[in-house]
Amino acid sequence: MTKIIGLTGGIACGKSMVSEYLRQKEIPVIDADLVARQVVEPGSIGLQQIRDAFGAQYLLADGSLNREMLGRKVFAEPEALKRLNAITGPLILAELKSQLREAGSVVVLDAALLLEEEQYHQLVDQVWVVTAGPELQLERLIQRNGYSFRQAKNRIASQMTDAQRGVYADAVIDNSGTREETWHQVDVLLAGLLTE
Repeated sequence: MTKIIGLTGGIACGKSMVSEYLRQKEIPVIDADLVARQVVEPGSIGLQQIRDAFGAQYLLADGSLNREMLGRKVFAEPEALKRLNAITGPLILAELKSQLREAGSVVVLDAALLLEEEQYHQLVDQVWVVTAGPELQLERLIQRNGYSFRQAKNRIASQMTDAQRGVYADAVIDNSGTREETWHQVDVLLAGLLTE
């Protein structure tokens, strides 16, 4: 029987780093962000629905989605984010279910919105939450993405807090220290899975 681990965490907390480490350990990881990109590729029904809802100005000259422009809108306007999620959510869920059906004995579902979207949460057996302190999260986001302080704050504010995620967590991975410290925590969790 497949054991599905839901991996989540706030933006710039280090969830992607943990995912990469799990892949190095040969644990299959299904990346919801990658699936989210696939469902809005040129020619997809998802992209057509976004164009219908938001307008052609959100497409680039080559017909692909202008992610940066749409991102600025939806992270500044909660109603626009709800509208976008209503379009992409069902498409992403269907593809995730398809990929999970083909998984091995242990698989990780890497999803930023794992807990915000009840249908994602229902797919997993355990929830692992990657955290970092709010100041560190803000600093990483500004450095990594070149956002202004306000843009970074808006992105963080649009998501659940670590405390809210913690309510659902079966395990918390603290990524405020060194990589080695983070990886040690993951190794302990993996060892625990193997003994279940």
